[in-house]
Amino acid sequence: MKRIAILGCENSHANAFLSFIKEKEEFRDVEVIGVYSDETDAAEKLHDQFAVPVMKHYADAVGCVDGLIITARHGNSHYKFALPYISSGIPMFIDKPITISEEQAITFMKGLREHHVRISGGSSLKQDEYVRRLKSEAVHEVGGKTLGGYVRAPYQRENNYGGFYFYAQHLVEMVCEIFGRFPLSVTARSNGDQIHVLFHYESYDCVGLFCNNSYHYYAARMAETASTGFEIPSTNDWFYREFSEFYGILSGEAQAIGYDEFISPVMILNAIVRSLESGKEEPIRTIGRRNGD
Repeated sequence: MKRIAILGCENSHANAFLSFIKEKEEFRDVEVIGVYSDETDAAEKLHDQFAVPVMKHYADAVGCVDGLIITARHGNSHYKFALPYISSGIPMFIDKPITISEEQAITFMKGLREHHVRISGGSSLKQDEYVRRLKSEAVHEVGGKTLGGYVRAPYQRENNYGGFYFYAQHLVEMVCEIFGRFPLSVTARSNGDQIHVLFHYESYDCVGLFCNNSYHYYAARMAETASTGFEIPSTNDWFYREFSEFYGILSGEAQAIGYDEFISPVMILNAIVRSLESGKEEPIRTIGRRNGD
């Protein structure tokens, strides 16, 4: 059996993952030995629905699990929950936003890399079939070189889970998947409840539109001789694909993404906030081995 724990189980990921473990034959060798949330009621609801044990403290499963799922609503909790387990080197699923702080993201990445912790997670939108198709078209230059793009997704201006950071990684990670993990800079401007962002790459820009509490997704890529765009319907397939990816690293497969790529959305989100505050184009902090972080 592959023993795991789920920490920070306030959102729909925990319910979906537990349903997959219970219902799908391919995951029958996964055993959830405990769930934990700072919001006790959330953990108790999962106990009542799935008969999983409730942990008294998030570190109670140290030394007892083969993998860890961290899916707290507040990004500030992710590193806190992961820290007691990093030295064991067990695979981890880490939900969006990976963290809120740039410095914490760098520290997090260094620990994961040092202990060879295989990771998956981030925004489930990168698992979408249309996002994957646009990524493939960009990589293979379908219709010629990329000239630009447009992505629309929701954000929540007001919430108890980090404000803008709570939901905004969905849009950012769609941009990263399709157009590249490392834009150079961003220019952001708010107008009413909407936030427009220009993601500046070396030879083109992508436009992002954050719509407050408007849960509608769209992505498009413009090339030299073609343009492709898709309405992106919400689907449970996102959760299934990301849990399958976690199951893969739990089973010994290599992770699908580099550590610097994994935390790049944190750097982009912080650059967007800085641009909103300054009214200027703001550089995105470079990360990874390229500059010694």
